[in-house]
Amino acid sequence: MKLNSRAAVAALLLGVAPAALVAQIVAPTTPPPAPAFEAQGEPVFKNRADVYSYRALPAYQQPAYMDAFVAAGLLPPVAERLPAEPLVFSTAATEDGVGVYGDVMRHVIGGRPEGWNFWGGQSQGWGGIDIGMTECLTRTGPLFEINADDLQPLPNLAKSWEWSEDGMSLTVHLIEGAKWSDGDPFDTEDIDFYWNNVVMDPEVSPLMAATQDTYGTGTTLEIVDAYTFKLNVTTPFPSQVLYALAYGNFCPGPSHMLKPHHPAFGGASYEAFVNAFPPEFMNFPVMGAWVPVEYRPDDIVVLRRNPYYWKVDEAGNQLPYLNEVHYRLSTWSDRDTQAVAGTGDFSNLEQAENYVEALRRAADPAAPARLAFGPRTIGYSLYMNFSANGWGEPDERAQAVRDLNRNADFRMGVTQAIDRVRIGESLVKGPFTAQYPGGLYPGTSYYDEASTVFYPYSLESAKAHFANAGLADTDGNGFLNFPADVLGGADVQITLLNNADMSTDGNLAEAVVAMMEEAGIKVALNTLSSNDMDSVGLQGGWDWRIFRNGSDLITVVQNTEQLAPLGPQTMRTHFANAAGEIDLMPFEEELNTLISGFIATQDPAARVELMKQYQKVYTENVYGVGLTAYPGALIINKRFSNIPAGAPIFMYNWAEDNIYRERVFVAADAQQDYELHPDTIPGAPGSAGAVTAN
Repeated sequence: MKLNSRAAVAALLLGVAPAALVAQIVAPTTPPPAPAFEAQGEPVFKNRADVYSYRALPAYQQPAYMDAFVAAGLLPPVAERLPAEPLVFSTAATEDGVGVYGDVMRHVIGGRPEGWNFWGGQSQGWGGIDIGMTECLTRTGPLFEINADDLQPLPNLAKSWEWSEDGMSLTVHLIEGAKWSDGDPFDTEDIDFYWNNVVMDPEVSPLMAATQDTYGTGTTLEIVDAYTFKLNVTTPFPSQVLYALAYGNFCPGPSHMLKPHHPAFGGASYEAFVNAFPPEFMNFPVMGAWVPVEYRPDDIVVLRRNPYYWKVDEAGNQLPYLNEVHYRLSTWSDRDTQAVAGTGDFSNLEQAENYVEALRRAADPAAPARLAFGPRTIGYSLYMNFSANGWGEPDERAQAVRDLNRNADFRMGVTQAIDRVRIGESLVKGPFTAQYPGGLYPGTSYYDEASTVFYPYSLESAKAHFANAGLADTDGNGFLNFPADVLGGADVQITLLNNADMSTDGNLAEAVVAMMEEAGIKVALNTLSSNDMDSVGLQGGWDWRIFRNGSDLITVVQNTEQLAPLGPQTMRTHFANAAGEIDLMPFEEELNTLISGFIATQDPAARVELMKQYQKVYTENVYGVGLTAYPGALIINKRFSNIPAGAPIFMYNWAEDNIYRERVFVAADAQQDYELHPDTIPGAPGSAGAVTAN
C-alpha cells in the first residue's frame, strides 16, 4: 500500500514507521458464516393468480349491525358501495378459509401521529397505522409466498397494466368504481394530484412517497381517462417501476381533501398544506380497510372499519372481518411485552434484546401468543454523510468530517474498529445475530458471498488506516486530531444521529461510541425521536447516523433507485446541494452505472452479474458500515385465523401488510369484547368520530 505524505507524517508522530503501518493492516476476507438458526418458519408458495382476482359475485354481505345504517338512509346498500368487480380473495389461498365478522386487533406502538397528511411529510405514528389506512397501486408485502418464476408485484388499486411494444410506456388500469371511505370516487383525479402536486412538486417532502427520481429521470405521467393513465419512461421496460407503484411510493391520497389546501389550488401555504389534517381530525378519508375515528394524545388511536372498502371474500362478505384496529401509544419495547402477555395482539418482534424472554414465555402451552421467526432481514448500518458540497449547509467542523467520510482509509478504519461479535452479543446471546459487513443481505436472492468484501475486526488495523488517512493523536489526550491545517489540528469529533424510540438503535449507537473511542475517534450522540430524526436526516444536518436498512438491500427489485445516488435525492447518504449538484466519488459513479444497467435490462443472468459487481464495489469501498443482522419474529395472539405461514416481519414490506390484515379474523367462539365503538360507522371527514344509526 502506498502511503501519502500525510500518512507518513502521521506515522512519525505516532512513532511508527510507514512500512510498519502497512504490516498492521489486516486484509479483507469474505464474511464469516452466520450461526445456524433452526427456528425459522417456511411459507407456502403459490402463484399470484391463486391469491385473488377482480370479478363480480352474485350477492354481497356486510356485518349485521350495518343493516340499520342502510335502512336509515345513512349508507347505500353494500352492493352499491362496492366496485362492479371488487377484489375477491380466493378461499383456497387462505389458511383458514372464509372468516366471520367481529373483534379487534390491538396494536401497541412507540410512535406518535403528527397528523394524517403523510403526503405532505407527516408521520401517522408507524406501527401499521399507515398500512391500515392507505392502499397503493400495486402490493408487494405478500410476495414472500409467491413462486419465484411468477415474482412481480400483485395488483391492487391498479387492476392491471401493460407495456407498449417498445417498452417506453406503461399503461395502468385502475379498479373502476372504488370509493374513498366518505363515498367520493377514487379515480385518476387522485393520481393526477399525487403525481403533479406531491411527487413532482419540489416544495413537498413526503415522508413515505415517491420523489422525482423514483421512476427515472424524465418520466412523465399522462392521464388517459377516469381509470387509465400512462407512465412514459426514458429507458425501455424498467421493471422496477411496478415495485415503485407499491407501498412507500405510489399510494395516492384523497385529492378532494388535499387539493383545497395545496398552494397550487388556493391553499394558504405549503406549511398550511402539511398541517391541514392534525391527528385530532377524525374520519380522514382512506382507501384502506380502517378509518381513524378516535385519537387521545399519548393514549390511543382507534380505526374503525371502512364501509366503502373494495375487497370481498369468495362468499361475497365485504372485508375487513375485524371491526376495529387499536394503537396504544406507548413504547416499541412495550409492544413486544404486551403482545407476549396477551394485552396486545400483534408485534413485529425486532428488538433483539427481548428475544430470549419472549421465547421463554411463548414456549408455555398456556401462552396467549405464538412466535414465528423469519429470515435475518433486520440489519443495521452506520452511514456517513458523503455530501461535501453543501447539503445541509455544514459548518467548518461538519465539512471537515464529511471530507474524512469521503476518505477510503478512514472508512476502512471505522469498519475495522467495529467488533461485530461484541455488538451482536450486546443485543442478545444465542444464535440470532450475524456479522454484517453492509450491502446486500445473506440469504436474499441477489446476495453473493464471493463478491462481498468483509473487513474483519482489528483495532491495530483500524488505527493504521486512520494514520493512512492523515490522523494522529498530536496532543496526547487519547483522541486522534485533524492535521494542523484542518480546524487547527483539533480533535476529530463526530456527531452520531440515532433513534430515541428504539432501544436497539440506542444500544448499537452506544456500542459504536465505545468502539470508536477505543480506536481514538471521539463520537457524540444526537438522540432524537423518530419524527425528528427523519426530519434531520432529510435536511442533511448530520455526520453519521445509525439506520435500520430497508427493502432496497433485501429485495433489490424494490426501491432499486435508492441503491445508488442516481438522482438528487435517491441515496439517503448523499443528497444534492441546493443547486441540485451531487459531488460523486469515483466508486459512486460505478454504482450508478451498475444500478442503471440493472434497471435497464430484463436479462436475469445480466442482473445477477450486475448485482455481484454492485456488492463488490459497495462493500470494498465501505459505502455503509454494516453492524449486525438478525431475524425478526411475528408475535400474534392465538385467537387470530388466516395468518400466512412463514410471514417475515419485514421483507418486501412490514408484516402488517404481509399477513393481509383485511382477511384476518377471529372465530366466533374466540372473540373478545374489545370494541370501543361498537355498532358504529365512521362519520363525515372532520366530524367528531364514529356515528350510530340513530
